[in-house]
Amino acid sequence: MAVDAAKKAGEIIRFGFYETKHVEHKGQVDLVTETDKKCEEIIFNFLKLHYPDHKLFTAIRGKGAFLNGKPIKASSQNELVKSLLATEVGTKRDKSTVDATTNKINSLLFKVRSLRMSGSCALNLCGIACGRLDLFYEHGFGGPWDVAAGAVIASEAGGVVFDPSGSDFDITSQRVAASNPLLKDAFIEALQQSE
Repeated sequence: MAVDAAKKAGEIIRFGFYETKHVEHKGQVDLVTETDKKCEEIIFNFLKLHYPDHKLFTAIRGKGAFLNGKPIKASSQNELVKSLLATEVGTKRDKSTVDATTNKINSLLFKVRSLRMSGSCALNLCGIACGRLDLFYEHGFGGPWDVAAGAVIASEAGGVVFDPSGSDFDITSQRVAASNPLLKDAFIEALQQSE
């Protein structure tokens, strides 16, 4: 069913590609066309109709993050040992990668309260955004599409998104970490010690 909504949105994009466009500015350089609005409407209406109980996280850069229209914010936890950590094994399953991943997790388990694996990089970042999770990192996810929306949602909710090494987050690197600002330094230190 979701494929049908995507196909309908694709038809609108295809038919609207060569048309003269009415363009609005969302910001200084951020543009939105009638085609964007039509696609968003089709997909949102589809989800509301077929999955009325689903919860869609949303965010707009500079305007905050929301869960079902209500503002959300990252946790205020400031102790690593009381923090809930999320991670994923990643997409590679060769022995050396799995061993390195599980050794890292094993090391971190002694420093946090508990561990979660949701199976979704995007949902883990949303977990940081709404305070359900305190810490998250992952190496080797699929690509920028797995983190782009979640990174904006987490940041807009007051979380921090960064590279697990502590450097700035690079959306093309297939490495991400996130937490609230109070835990960032301690989390980076724990990640470095687990190498």
